[in-house]
Amino acid sequence: MFHDFKSDGFMFCIAMGVLLFVIAQSVFFLVRAIRRGKQLGITNEQIKGTVASSALFSIAPAISIAVTVLVLSVALGYVLPWIRLSVIGAIQYEVPAAEAAIEAAGLSGGIGADIADPKVFTAVSWVMALGCILPLILIPLFLKKIQSKISGTMNKNAKWADLMSAAAFIGIIAAFLGRGIAGTGEQITLESGEKINAVIGDGAGVLSLTAILCSIAFMLLLVAINKKLQWKWLESFAMPLAMILSMVVIVLLNTYAPGFAAIEWRY
Repeated sequence: MFHDFKSDGFMFCIAMGVLLFVIAQSVFFLVRAIRRGKQLGITNEQIKGTVASSALFSIAPAISIAVTVLVLSVALGYVLPWIRLSVIGAIQYEVPAAEAAIEAAGLSGGIGADIADPKVFTAVSWVMALGCILPLILIPLFLKKIQSKISGTMNKNAKWADLMSAAAFIGIIAAFLGRGIAGTGEQITLESGEKINAVIGDGAGVLSLTAILCSIAFMLLLVAINKKLQWKWLESFAMPLAMILSMVVIVLLNTYAPGFAAIEWRY
């Protein structure tokens, strides 16, 4: 019988241990914050309002996290992404880190590959975990110095600081767009000499381009709705909603037009 090491009891025990630690830490700081608020003379109504609004605005990031878990679940199962994103991580880091480790192991398909080798799974887990350790070390030790340097730069030339921030963000987006439009997929050659795609969805094609265009369209639509109707709450939910709606379109396209969805043009 096949042993699903990605979702066995050991993995769930680790996940529950991490989850209980995160919850205990949150409760600890929540209790201390409430006590400190009362010492400062903040009323119970104000405290309850703050807690309620914080809980409400945590829904949007939670949706993005859930989407990231789904994206990584094909290759890594549900438990490891659940553990990762319960502590630290975001789709901008987790997906490239996992893809880099999977490709380094010689597997095709990136995060769409089904990892069956425990050694590869362990290697991917270590790459994802170790990549997040450096910020945890740098922030406590050098955050004040970094902030002072940034503040000094912004005070001297605010336009240059805005330009650098925008360039860094656009660079991250461009990396995802480039892979979805013209990245490299893997092919295999049949005995007849015909070349076919090794993994459906590995190459840039109809699915990847549709995902990009739908994400842009839904985001622009939600932004326009927010401006028109002045729904402030939509600002926090626009990105995760655009991601989810795009995923729905991809699922429908792949379900009802699989032949068209499988068309790829990167080789």
